[in-house]
Amino acid sequence: MNPKIFQTLSYGMYAIGVEGENRPSACIANTVIQITSSPMMIAVSVNHENYSNERIKATGKFSVSVLSEDTSGTVIGALGFNSGRNADKLANVNYKLLRENVPVLRENICCWFLCKVVNTVETLTHTVFIAEVKAGSDNVAGVPMTYDYYHRVIKGRAPKNAPTYQDSDAKTDNSPQLKYVCPICRFEYKDSEQKIPFDQLPDDWKCPICGVSKKEFKIEG
Repeated sequence: MNPKIFQTLSYGMYAIGVEGENRPSACIANTVIQITSSPMMIAVSVNHENYSNERIKATGKFSVSVLSEDTSGTVIGALGFNSGRNADKLANVNYKLLRENVPVLRENICCWFLCKVVNTVETLTHTVFIAEVKAGSDNVAGVPMTYDYYHRVIKGRAPKNAPTYQDSDAKTDNSPQLKYVCPICRFEYKDSEQKIPFDQLPDDWKCPICGVSKKEFKIEG
């Protein structure tokens, strides 16, 4: 079976907030689904290697911020391509801390909700956390970002720990064309697909996904 057929499934983009050992943290997820309406229950899939997985298991709680189409690639890159074990992922992100000590994003989200874990299911690579929604927003704002929008419009890639990761996310083709690759999130800037050649971009240009400076990009091809 061609694994690319899974790309026909619909996904959203979410920030999963957790209570860290020393500071709050968060990660990006695309597999958040509603299971029941009464009680309100959802399921979230998080990779075993993620710090967020460890902290959800330790505390039994997490938050979900539903990202809107206005969420910047820089925020997604900060939360999705670093580890909360050794980085303050929220250092440059506007968030608020709930009294349960889990963070929710303040800007460019449609809504948020607070969740209490009631069960877990383990797979070879991910934990599926089944949780009851205990609180959340009263209103919805903006247009929810879909995973398709993230790939098609923002030109984002899936990190290797994402449940939807495929080899094509690391390298989109095998052609010998020159490209400049971000060492953090693997975003590719190809001169052949852009109006401005990479070497003519301003010195303060940054990766649109994770915010890495231009000088850090590596040439591949």
